Amino acid sequence: MPRAIDFHVHLPTTEFIQVTLGPYARAAERFFRTEVKLKDIEQLAADYAAVDMVGVLLAWDAETATGLPPLGNDYVAAIVQRYPQQFIGFASVDPHKGKAAVKEVERAIKDLGLAGVKFHPGVQAFYPHDRAFYPLMEKIQELGVPALFHTGTNGLGAGVPGGMGIKLDYTRPIYLDALAADFPGLTIIGAHPSWPWHDEMIAILQHKANVYNDLSGWSPKYIPQSLLREAATRLQDRILFGSDYPFITPQRWLRDFEALDSFTPEVREKILWRNAQKLLAHTAVAHMHFG
Repeated sequence: MPRAIDFHVHLPTTEFIQVTLGPYARAAERFFRTEVKLKDIEQLAADYAAVDMVGVLLAWDAETATGLPPLGNDYVAAIVQRYPQQFIGFASVDPHKGKAAVKEVERAIKDLGLAGVKFHPGVQAFYPHDRAFYPLMEKIQELGVPALFHTGTNGLGAGVPGGMGIKLDYTRPIYLDALAADFPGLTIIGAHPSWPWHDEMIAILQHKANVYNDLSGWSPKYIPQSLLREAATRLQDRILFGSDYPFITPQRWLRDFEALDSFTPEVREKILWRNAQKLLAHTAVAHMHFG
């Protein structure tokens, strides 16, 4: 049985870092105080196998807002098909593409076998609760897969005048509350500890049973204490481990998590894989490893 499910993995490939992120990547490296080392898929799969971990790979389409080419769903699906024991794939669609986005998300799930949908409201420049995008949300709910939304501050564009045009307000978690209320059959995951609005995220998690939170993008030792307290107690069934690789490695995240003394072995197990297993029960890889 794998040690963990890493719910938030970006591809360290040229196609993502240099093409799809392009000018945004350098600011992110400064923000995370790291230098992303480009790797090919074979090395990435070997790395995740070496640490006995299943990774959720994220596609990316913010073409309308950024003008940069997407990291396509076919690209991610091909990796998952090649390494089905190591990876699960989440699709991405650009909400501004309207009916084409609805059609593409259905293709990505039904035909390509991807297991969820990833959004970055800040980079994609949209509000998750904007009714203009509700046909897309309705389709995701109908497909029965989770939707993962970036929340909180943003490493992309950080430290640059104007933040490279990215507006942080799009990524306030409170907008996921309206979405969760309007789509009770949609599983919503807020990505990252949501700082500086982490208390909003806690309130939503306590109120809406269809909302979860992954703790990626922050070392556990820097996650706000209020969120860590809830993760160890009342919200232990709604919290997921994620690294935000390659900006933070899963090894570093787990090392810092193990150093925290407020989590029982049972709660650690929930955060590292049991909660994710429930959300991914519809996927072949979950049955392969945890069925």
